[in-house]
Amino acid sequence: MPSFLWSEQPGRAQHAGAGQESKPAQQAPATSPSDASPADANVSVHENVAYGAVSGHDLLLDVYEPDESSAHPRPAVLLIHGGGWTSFDKSTMRNMGKFLARSGFVAFSVDYRLLQGTDNRWPAQLDDVQRAVRWVRANAAKYGVDPDHIGAFGHSAGAQLAAILGMEDTRDNSDAALAKYSSRVQAVVDVSGPTDFTTTRDADDESFLAYFFGADLATHPEVWRDASPVFHVSKNDAPFLILHGTQDTDVPIAQAQELYDKLQAAGVPVQLIKLDDVHTFRTPEARARLVFEALQFFQRYLVVEK
Repeated sequence: MPSFLWSEQPGRAQHAGAGQESKPAQQAPATSPSDASPADANVSVHENVAYGAVSGHDLLLDVYEPDESSAHPRPAVLLIHGGGWTSFDKSTMRNMGKFLARSGFVAFSVDYRLLQGTDNRWPAQLDDVQRAVRWVRANAAKYGVDPDHIGAFGHSAGAQLAAILGMEDTRDNSDAALAKYSSRVQAVVDVSGPTDFTTTRDADDESFLAYFFGADLATHPEVWRDASPVFHVSKNDAPFLILHGTQDTDVPIAQAQELYDKLQAAGVPVQLIKLDDVHTFRTPEARARLVFEALQFFQRYLVVEK
């Protein structure tokens, strides 16, 4: 099992408001070759593959796939990093990508546009990850992917994006090359994700979210609801696995409970696992439980018996 799932240090990312510069979030060094498991020899990695472009800048992802050939298409998982929509990148999901590839999946760890000053406000991030899912379907034959069995795994801000991938169809379908491909996924793993932005929060969070969404809650509550997974719940949603730390001070566990309750009421297959840990799951025991619960979940909902 990987020694960690994402290469980020505990602690909330620093956000940039209007006219402010963001402080770089602390980040652990990327996995070095000395950290690699011997099993990594069974994984093929393709880094910095362009899945689209915005304003002349490529949107990139990394592909992790089993090295051995298969007579049948494999299920895929989109990996979406956290960082408060302002920091971190696809490399933080490197170990999870390798783990899933060793387990028979094709994993795609994606970069998406991060909030920078006045650029890339919501819903740029959602548009990017939806495009990534459609790109995976369009390139399914190239990577040996079963386009009908794609999941999403996200942590923190990435979990909010992953959740909406399991609930909604493409928001911006203006790209003619991808228009015929769905952006919906068939299974979602939500780790430490915010689910309801309309609930009470501290003043700093409220200020950041108003800036990020380009509207304050009192004046445009519909914008805040549209970004909140709990307001997208319906009986047609993908199955969900929700994992959350009981000691999480960044995203209260009540957010996970609210999503679980609403999905269950709608008749959506959902499981909530509460782990005795913090937002980024520091203990080896919690991380081991997380990774293997996610694997079992994806095997249940994405793997087709041949």
